[in-house]
Amino acid sequence: MRVLITGAAGFLGSHLSDRFIKEGHTVIGMDNLITGNMDNIAHLFGNEKFSFIKHDVSNHIYVSGELDAVLHFASPASPNDYLEHPIPTLKVGSLGTHNTLGLAKVKNARYLLASTSEVYGDPEVNPQPETYWGNVNPIGPRGVYDEAKRFSEAMVLAYQRYHGLETRIVRIFNTYGPRMRLHDGRVVPNFIYQALVGKPLTVYGDGSQTRSFQYYTDLVEGIYRLLFSAEKLPVNIGNPTEMTILEFAQQVVKVAGSKSDILFTEPGQDRFTDDPKVRRPDISKARRVLQWEPKVGLEEGLQQTIEYFRNRV
Repeated sequence: MRVLITGAAGFLGSHLSDRFIKEGHTVIGMDNLITGNMDNIAHLFGNEKFSFIKHDVSNHIYVSGELDAVLHFASPASPNDYLEHPIPTLKVGSLGTHNTLGLAKVKNARYLLASTSEVYGDPEVNPQPETYWGNVNPIGPRGVYDEAKRFSEAMVLAYQRYHGLETRIVRIFNTYGPRMRLHDGRVVPNFIYQALVGKPLTVYGDGSQTRSFQYYTDLVEGIYRLLFSAEKLPVNIGNPTEMTILEFAQQVVKVAGSKSDILFTEPGQDRFTDDPKVRRPDISKARRVLQWEPKVGLEEGLQQTIEYFRNRV
């Protein structure tokens, strides 16, 4: 296959590029580098199966030749990023989705959208199944990301229903691993950095809010299976093992061999408005239609991720 991956220089896009090339496919990577990093794909340059186009998908996209699949992964993904770039975040979810869908339609290519667990907002249902409509504040500071993804899902389904386009939607839950940016503001790199340099791990509130963390290899496997499946509606890909942020902080300290303390502090920044109190995927559908479930345990995944960050600290 010949596939286009937008956001290819990002954390997930670069790992997806690796996987598709490993499977023998040809990858065209596209990124405007607003949050992506060329270091993530530097090892692919010189590979005849990979080419790169620097481009903002919120503008018209031109790709010569045939395409078999379009995977739309371009978007700021951490609160720090989409609060710094609120309008580009809205544009890549709306205009970028429109442009990539239009390209897929012209090329008669299968389309896969990277959506997010954030479409569930601050959920009143736990765990969250794909049938849950969510509890999103559209005008809160996180709304630029949450609503952009919700809109993009609606547009994907409109192209599927009106144009007959072959589409897939993955709802991604908290994912971590090598190639995350050290200071991107999300809890995994924050905690790991603090543990490695001996600073206290900053836990907001009492640390009772929950998350479910999956290692990137599990996510990539789920996405690959979804693309080639017959499932046309959204599918959760995440780890159903839920833990509190305090428990996660303690695990990071342990695996890093750190002596860092844990510092409880009150969130005073806009980014924590509407911060979900719980987050846990119901993966019954992924198990049923993809025969997928996560394989990598937290300790194993953290060891690999901490080693990656240790080399950068």
